[in-house]
Amino acid sequence: MESMTRVSDNAKGLILAVVSSAFIGASFILKKKGLKRAGRFGISAGFGGYAYLLEPLWWAGMLTMMIGEVANFVAYVFAPAVLVTPLGALSIIVSAVLAHFMLKERLQKLGVLGCVSCIVGSVVIVIHAPQEHSLSSVEEIWNLATQPAFLIYSGAALSIVLALVLHFEPRYGHTNILVYLGICSLTGSLTVVSIKAIGIAIKLTLEGISQIAYPQTWLFVTVAVVCVIAQLNYLNKALDTFNTAIVSPIYYVMFTTLTIVASAIMFKDWSGQNVSNIASELCGFITVLSGTVLLHTAREQEMAPTAASISWYINRGSADTLKSVEEDHFVMLLSSDSPDYVK
Repeated sequence: MESMTRVSDNAKGLILAVVSSAFIGASFILKKKGLKRAGRFGISAGFGGYAYLLEPLWWAGMLTMMIGEVANFVAYVFAPAVLVTPLGALSIIVSAVLAHFMLKERLQKLGVLGCVSCIVGSVVIVIHAPQEHSLSSVEEIWNLATQPAFLIYSGAALSIVLALVLHFEPRYGHTNILVYLGICSLTGSLTVVSIKAIGIAIKLTLEGISQIAYPQTWLFVTVAVVCVIAQLNYLNKALDTFNTAIVSPIYYVMFTTLTIVASAIMFKDWSGQNVSNIASELCGFITVLSGTVLLHTAREQEMAPTAASISWYINRGSADTLKSVEEDHFVMLLSSDSPDYVK
């Protein structure tokens, strides 16, 4: 009977994890369509605009993503992390397939191979990643967060984020996808730690051991809010600037990798692992890096023919109206030297 209960719980966790991936993958597409629609009537997110906040499709994408995240959180209640976490890779496949049919974004064969490599590598990393230790209080996780090793990681992550935001984003943000996604992933790794602490506080409080009075609880809440806002902001810029089928897998790979690294440093989970697990994790990292290179190569190959194939013609009824064959909508051809020039 106990065995049947465990199987039933695992089945629930499996279903919730699959549903979560479907919702999160679909949210990328809804948000992308909302961003594109908002960009036609205002300054796009890629250029610092916030017109998407008035776009219902973008909010539908946000709601879909939140439902997916809640389902993912609940899945961990029923099933072990080794089952739930790898299934997050399904969101990449969902977004790529939907982007192909709904956004007409073509992913070349090399890009498909890159996606597969990223997914396989990430799954290997997650499967062989060490198990996290259970924590019993916010103070306990605070002690772990203030260890020298994790303080060094946090300081390095924040320093890199500041460098990306202040120096690299203005210069390379619209040409290098790693700028936006680097900010998202680094802040995301800190978000996971904060969310874990908040979850522990909520759980203990519901059990009658209130954690509300502890200042560490509210510090973790503040860090989580700031990091989530930063993630959403720069993820929107990435989606508005680059192909969705490229954004999804790279973001997944970077976020998963940095989260595992941050968790391992904070909880010292890699100590005591055998050689087989360490070798498997290294192979997973190499596979992920190879997939990322393939995705970048596919991106470059995609951009080159696209730029060469765009043709313009003048409508007989109006000398000012031009049509883009690639995008299939009317635009105004403006000089790139003009202050009114838009992407």
